[in-house]
Amino acid sequence: MRTVSQTQPGAVEKRAPPTVPWGTWAVRGAALTYLAILLIIPLLVIVQDGFREGLAGLWHQVSLPIAWQALKLTLWTAAVMTVINTMMGTLTAYVLVRYSFPGQTILNAIIDLPLAIPALVTGVMLVVLYGPQQAIGGWLKDELGWSIIFAPPGIVLALLFITFPFVVRSVQPVLLGLDRAHEDAAATLGAGGWTIFRRVTLPPLLLPVASGALLSFARAIGEFGSIVIVAGNIPFFSQTAAVYVLGEVESDNRLGASAISVVMVAIAFSLMQLVDWLQKRARKETA
Repeated sequence: MRTVSQTQPGAVEKRAPPTVPWGTWAVRGAALTYLAILLIIPLLVIVQDGFREGLAGLWHQVSLPIAWQALKLTLWTAAVMTVINTMMGTLTAYVLVRYSFPGQTILNAIIDLPLAIPALVTGVMLVVLYGPQQAIGGWLKDELGWSIIFAPPGIVLALLFITFPFVVRSVQPVLLGLDRAHEDAAATLGAGGWTIFRRVTLPPLLLPVASGALLSFARAIGEFGSIVIVAGNIPFFSQTAAVYVLGEVESDNRLGASAISVVMVAIAFSLMQLVDWLQKRARKETA
C-alpha cells in the first residue's frame, strides 16, 4: 500500500537548521592561536621595538661601525659556508643514493646529528679539535700561520657543521625519485659519466639544491650557540650579528639589539619566502 504524504496544501516544509562545524573551527582556532602566541606576536613586538624611533633610528643603530662590521662578517661567512656545503652536500647525497658501501646506514644517520645535538657542543668539539693549544690547531698556527678558533675560519667551520644536513636532505629525496632510464639511454648513446651527470642528472636537482642552499644560509645568519664558543666575540674581527645582539642586551641597549634583530629577521624571512617559491615550482615541474 502506498503512503500518501500528510502535508497540507500551502504549508511550509520545515528544514533542519544547518549544523555548525564546531570541531573544524576549534581545530583552526587552536592552531592559529598557538601560531600567534608563539611566532606572530613576538615578531611584531621585535619589529615595533626596532622601529620605535622610526626608520632613521633603526638605520642609525645598524650603521654603527661595530654593528655594520658584525653584519658583514655574518653575511660573508654564511656565504662561504653556503658555497662549500652546496657542493659537498650535493655530492654526499649523490654518493648515498647511487652507491652502496659498508657503514652507509650509519653515515646516513650521522648526517642528521647536527640537527639534534646542542650547538654549544659543536663549539666545544671544534675548540677541542682546532684550539691553539691542541695538536691540529697548534700545528696549523705554527706551520701555516692559520688561526682557526677565535677567528673567522672557526665561524665558517661551525656553520659548515650546523647546516650540512639541509642541502643533503633537500637533494636526496629528488635523487631517489629520478628515473634512471634517461641516464641509461644517455650512456647507451656514448655519453660519459660527467656528461650524463651535467646534462641529465643535474638539471632536475637545481631547484632542490637552491632550496637547500638558501635554507643553510638562513640558518647560518641566526646561529649563536656554536659561534659564541669558537669566535671569541672580538669586535671588528670575530663578532657576528647574533653575538653582537647579546652584547647590546647586556649593555642595556635594547634599541640596538632590536634593530639588528629586525635586519636578521627580514633577511631570514625573505629567504624563506624564496625557498617556499622554489619548492612550489619544483613540485609543479615534477607533477
